[in-house]
Amino acid sequence: MNDKTIIDLDNVSIAQRELTILKNISFKVERGEFIYLIGKTGSGKSSILKALYAENPIKSGTAKVANYSLNKIKKKNILALRRKLGIVFQDFQLLSDRSIAENLKFVMKATGWKDKKKIKAKIEALLTKVGMGTKGYKFPHQISGGEQQRIAIARALINDPELIIADEPTGNLDPETTYEIMKILFEISSNGKAVIIATHDYDMMGKFPSRTFRCENEEITEINLAKAPEFFH
Repeated sequence: MNDKTIIDLDNVSIAQRELTILKNISFKVERGEFIYLIGKTGSGKSSILKALYAENPIKSGTAKVANYSLNKIKKKNILALRRKLGIVFQDFQLLSDRSIAENLKFVMKATGWKDKKKIKAKIEALLTKVGMGTKGYKFPHQISGGEQQRIAIARALINDPELIIADEPTGNLDPETTYEIMKILFEISSNGKAVIIATHDYDMMGKFPSRTFRCENEEITEINLAKAPEFFH
């Protein structure tokens, strides 16, 4: 695994509650790459993403993410691995009882930030980056779904991760908001971070074409979307 490779899977099988979900998976992802993961509901998209952040165990094969081996990974290494990752969920998972800025501060303190000035400066920088610079005082229920997802992306960027993992991040958003969120994610990858995103939104993929993998029949294969026009109908 060279310095540019952020994900390296070789003949990997993934299990969930002893049941094999995916098998024979081999692919590499480099820093700065933007990857789509597509497939029907239940095809294993979420399972592979959970394996990348050591939520699902690797049953066989070899798997490395951010230079951490996922094979029989120890708990302390799981925590260290997750500090190198940013995870964005479909349902935002913001804490409703505190402001947007306090949501970010909560995660920062939980991951070892102590200096109040640095915390404040980082929060301001992150909110500005996702176009929410003036809204740190608002609570989640006071902002739209798209704005909540922007905050979720800001939260994922707190510890300057090497890889962003996004599971259906635009699943609850309208097309215009989806476009804005995708622009942010693409910009993140163009700054040298790898982004892997599970999605059903083929219209959006047509607007932001990139390397694509399909989950099907317990396997993952790379496909050329230019030669798979059925996805856009």
